[in-house]
Amino acid sequence: MRAAAGLVLLVLLGGCREAAQLTGLATGGVAGAATASPAVGFAVALGVQVAADEIFKRVGRSRQHTEQNAIAAVAGALPEGGTAPWVVHHTIPIGNEDGEVQVVRLIANPLAECREIVFSVADPPKPAAWYATSICRDRGGWQWALAEPAVPRWGFLKQ
Repeated sequence: MRAAAGLVLLVLLGGCREAAQLTGLATGGVAGAATASPAVGFAVALGVQVAADEIFKRVGRSRQHTEQNAIAAVAGALPEGGTAPWVVHHTIPIGNEDGEVQVVRLIANPLAECREIVFSVADPPKPAAWYATSICRDRGGWQWALAEPAVPRWGFLKQ
């Protein structure tokens, strides 16, 4: 029980970037001590770190996708020059976001209806940060038109 509480504390203290390493370090330390083998501890630490890193990235991508879909859905319903608020509520209510989105221009092409948008992300008490991207309509509705995260706020996914 203490080991689990220690792992949770390490993850919370480390933040998103170091959580995988801290989790691997703590787990490897426990495994090495329990087996009295540094090799086992190292192997367990490395395996847990790789698995935890993949889980954190997958959760981050899922949350990013949910946020992008919320912004695209609001922007898709707006006329050129239109502005509206957007909000996303994640299943785990940590990191719920909101802001404003504006359609800057319509992009007419024979393949798909697209729009260039700017959106803000509220971060009180600091001023809102603004970003630009494109969205396009497909059979399922409006979607983010860029294959990679377009803004620094999702940069942790590129590591």
